[in-house]
Amino acid sequence: MDVKAESLKKHYEWNGKIEVVTRCPLETREDMSLAYTPGVAEACLEIQKDVSKSFQLTRRNNLVAVITDGTAVLGLGDIGPEAGMPVMEGKCALFKAFADVDAFPLCIRSKDVDEIVRTIHLLSGSFGGINLEDIAAPRCFEIEKKLKEICDIPIFHDDQHGTAVVVLAGVLNALRVVGKSIDSVKIVVNGLGAAGTAISKMLIAAGAKNMVLVDRHGIISENDDFLGEERQSLAKITNPEGLKGDLSVAIKGADVFVGVSAPNIVSQDMIRSMNKDAVVFAMANPTPEIMPDLAKEAGARVVGTGRSDFPNQINNVLVFPGIFRGALDCGAKAITEEMKLAAAYALANHIPENELNEENIIPSALDRSVAAEIAEAVKKAWK
Repeated sequence: MDVKAESLKKHYEWNGKIEVVTRCPLETREDMSLAYTPGVAEACLEIQKDVSKSFQLTRRNNLVAVITDGTAVLGLGDIGPEAGMPVMEGKCALFKAFADVDAFPLCIRSKDVDEIVRTIHLLSGSFGGINLEDIAAPRCFEIEKKLKEICDIPIFHDDQHGTAVVVLAGVLNALRVVGKSIDSVKIVVNGLGAAGTAISKMLIAAGAKNMVLVDRHGIISENDDFLGEERQSLAKITNPEGLKGDLSVAIKGADVFVGVSAPNIVSQDMIRSMNKDAVVFAMANPTPEIMPDLAKEAGARVVGTGRSDFPNQINNVLVFPGIFRGALDCGAKAITEEMKLAAAYALANHIPENELNEENIIPSALDRSVAAEIAEAVKKAWK
């Protein structure tokens, strides 16, 4: 099947992947009086007295806004907010299918950080959570940070934190397969956009001590004057050996490689230079940094990608539905680092020890039981 052609055909047929349905009967005059005027005024007055009642008297307790500015859409780049709408609708459909969360796409016609933040803040009273999506770095960092300071509902940038959670879960299980521990291995992360930066932070939070981070300039160092605030803070606590050079230097003697960068930039010689039983997550889409068969042929023991046609798909759909389900259910005001770590461990532990192997380190993206387990872990971690 030509997936691209068939998908376009289906999008014409679907004319949108989501729709609004009613939860109340509207068949009689009495129905109208209860759901709308005059009866609805009582609910309005209750919320006027106590805004928190909006979570009980409206669908706000189950409603998430999926928001983009269209600047980093699904590997397509800056294609504009309207062009990003099919992805946002798809995300909303996944929210509903995997965690029964009602989500609505909002595409903002602005690239101004303060304008985007103000827009989202002004709309936040209609939602129980905000999922930021496909916003280019470094703007996405600023937007998330400012929103967290002024909003009283959870703010989650899935390209950062959803990716980081699923990568950590995959790394933890891959290391269990090869008999290594996260605090004793050398981990290389290539690509320091939104995903790479968040992945690095989460791996460190989980105990990684020897991290080497690489961007298009090479191995980053705290002496680099071109780094933004996020990368500068990472540069100060990574690269303990003071390595200098490009990816080929960084990857030598590494136990784990995590790529969120560009296609075909990792050679078989680079894989051969890694330590025995290497773990390789080549997640550039649609073409990974190195194809799985080539990585395995060169000596990698565990390989993951972002693709569904290879084993070990590292897919955000395993994470964001459960995180929001848990956050909404417990009335969380934010999504904390503890909640994200709890989600990662719950995802990793979803696969029983006796079922772990080189080609089964992460649950299937279609496993609908994952969201409930993550939700429970998230609820317990909220304080």
